[in-house]
Amino acid sequence: MRAFITGVTGPALTAKERAFLPETQPWGLILFKRNIGGPDSVRGLIEEVRATLGRDAPVLIDQEGGRVQRLGPPHWPGYPPGAAYGALYDLDRQTGLAAARLGARLIAADLAALGIDVDCMPIADVPVAGADPVVGDRAYGTEPNKVAAIAGAIAQGLLEGGVLPVVKHIPGHGRATADSHSELPVVSADRATLDATDFAAFRPLAALPLGMTAHVVFTAIDPVAPATISVTIVRDVIRDSIGFKGLLMSDDISMGALSGSVGERTRAALAAGCDVVLHCNGEMPEMEQVAAAAPLLEGEAARRAAAALAAKRPPAPIDVAARRAEFLGLMAAAWQPAQGVA
Repeated sequence: MRAFITGVTGPALTAKERAFLPETQPWGLILFKRNIGGPDSVRGLIEEVRATLGRDAPVLIDQEGGRVQRLGPPHWPGYPPGAAYGALYDLDRQTGLAAARLGARLIAADLAALGIDVDCMPIADVPVAGADPVVGDRAYGTEPNKVAAIAGAIAQGLLEGGVLPVVKHIPGHGRATADSHSELPVVSADRATLDATDFAAFRPLAALPLGMTAHVVFTAIDPVAPATISVTIVRDVIRDSIGFKGLLMSDDISMGALSGSVGERTRAALAAGCDVVLHCNGEMPEMEQVAAAAPLLEGEAARRAAAALAAKRPPAPIDVAARRAEFLGLMAAAWQPAQGVA
């Protein structure tokens, strides 16, 4: 296996992808809306990828709810944005946490039925006034203890459903005033403020098996390099101050926040301390560059990868229809699904 996660172009593998995957052996696959047909189509794609790789490779997706939901109607239910859990938490803390955990458990049931075993949530970003809306209502709140509590409940719900959570975006994207999909955000807050807010939300989540970096510059710590490619931030903040011990993946290496070729970005992220690099757009010339730059997954990175996958457990039994009705009842005070998506 090599130290990268790849996307593919559509709902079925192309001939080039069928040759690329076994030759380069990415650690895993990530799915986007361009890959999603009906349930049988998604299952077929996942089975084809795993058969082509010759192993039960992890399959990732971003299925948060709200704006970030790759699976949706008519085949799958809609789920609330993260802010809805935060609103319910403010009305009653225990109800908010129960709803967040149950919502994640239901998402896990949707994913596990398709063969998807990794969900890129929870997010522990703590937004501030004036920040770019790329996080916005995806966030669970603006207070780190609240964000960490809801994120922890979501992670627990996913794990109960046999799906591994990926906490993101370490060490925090909430303060960014730009969208890292298109440009590099620069955060100038001092270290004490960051420690008390942005970083504080991630510390209670440090034992989660998987994490994803933020393409954000924190000038108080590294005035030049964004977290994904900063040795100082990965070592001193993510691993030391936050204490994250799990497998650390980059955010999408093809995003506009980063400069240089995708091969150069891949090497920089791995040199900084990321264990694997995430490449999402499915463009074969870029995929080939990433694969060429990504080494075999070995040493401490391989140990963390194995430990992450070992954290997956068989899903606990669930009556999906009954629990979905319970979930909608819990959420009634903070969210109502659009007609036909529940």
